[in-house]
Amino acid sequence: MSNSILTIDMITRKALEILENNLVLTRNVNRQYDDSFAVEGAKIGSTLRIRLPDRALVTDGAALQVQDDNEQFTTLTVASQKHIGVNFTTAELTMQLDDFAERVLKPRISQLASSIDADVANAFATIGNSVGTPGVTPATSAVLLAAQQKLNENAAVMSPRYATVNPAANAGLVEGMKGLFNPTDTISKQFKNGLMGTGVLGFDEINMSQSIKQFTTGTRNATGGSTSAAVTTEGATTIAITGAGNGLTVKAGDVFTVNGCFAVNPQTRESTGSLFQFVALANVTLGSSGEGNITVAPMYSAGHALATVSTLPGNGQAVVFVGAGGQQYAQNLVYHKDAITFATADLLLPQGVDMASRAVHNGISLRVVRQYDINNDRMPCRIDVLYGYNTIRPQMACRLWG
Repeated sequence: MSNSILTIDMITRKALEILENNLVLTRNVNRQYDDSFAVEGAKIGSTLRIRLPDRALVTDGAALQVQDDNEQFTTLTVASQKHIGVNFTTAELTMQLDDFAERVLKPRISQLASSIDADVANAFATIGNSVGTPGVTPATSAVLLAAQQKLNENAAVMSPRYATVNPAANAGLVEGMKGLFNPTDTISKQFKNGLMGTGVLGFDEINMSQSIKQFTTGTRNATGGSTSAAVTTEGATTIAITGAGNGLTVKAGDVFTVNGCFAVNPQTRESTGSLFQFVALANVTLGSSGEGNITVAPMYSAGHALATVSTLPGNGQAVVFVGAGGQQYAQNLVYHKDAITFATADLLLPQGVDMASRAVHNGISLRVVRQYDINNDRMPCRIDVLYGYNTIRPQMACRLWG
């Protein structure tokens, strides 16, 4: 009995299944805004405004003290459309679906999934919390627990939390933690799969992805710089520095501390005892005295409802960057689910083509469009995903440097 011809809907559903199964980092981030983009014919640039949790000061005594609303917003923009091209033959379309998926779809779709994960992994550049030693592959429970500490100090909910690491860190962690008192079934799975797995050190899952980014720091001096002016305005987004190297650079994603400027718990507004880790949000080329203005997220002192630091950065305070200048370091990620959000949108189904189909599962929308090439008896086809992502609560994530 001959096989039936594979339909476009069958191919679309199978392609979406393969895509979901190959996503790693993206699988575990916040997906609640998918429905907001579930409209026919979404376009690159469609934007959703996301409201962040309000924060207020607790006051003592019987007298009422009314506070202004401190609502904050961020945006999620559908900014990326990625696709792969597949050229089907009519003979391939007569194969069994599983054979067709294994031989034709899987090699291509896995690359699409890796590309999406690599995009979302760029979220590291907006996260300041950092643990680990730059240039040293993580290999102990201490670094994972240090990352958990960062999330705890920033009042992140205990679950779900995830860690996504590159192959080197995965190998180092599995080897370095094999002697811990883990449940037998956990050790067995680690031995068989070579992966850390689930339910380890408070993480719902520790997984491995080849899409974890390598970050090349700016050429700035790691030490020797200092602030050149005090920050005096609540909500300021600029820190002026000097002495960080003649004509050198600070790169978006560089992390640094300012002496005397400590991180605070967002609920109690008390110092955590650790210097606040700022992250540069834009590239800067320093002047002849190593001077420049670094753009950072809004800063608020401990007396403010939106407090981030114990006190705003003062003048003449030492500035210390994480990592040596101009060096490349792996940026493994530890994060609560709500730190990063990802959403896909429904692409338009075009008219005047051989076939077009769209499928949605678990919020992921994927479109397949096929045309017929009469000259070569082939079926050129494109498989598209339109999506956006953003770090909406960076304080609930941490970079694990490698």
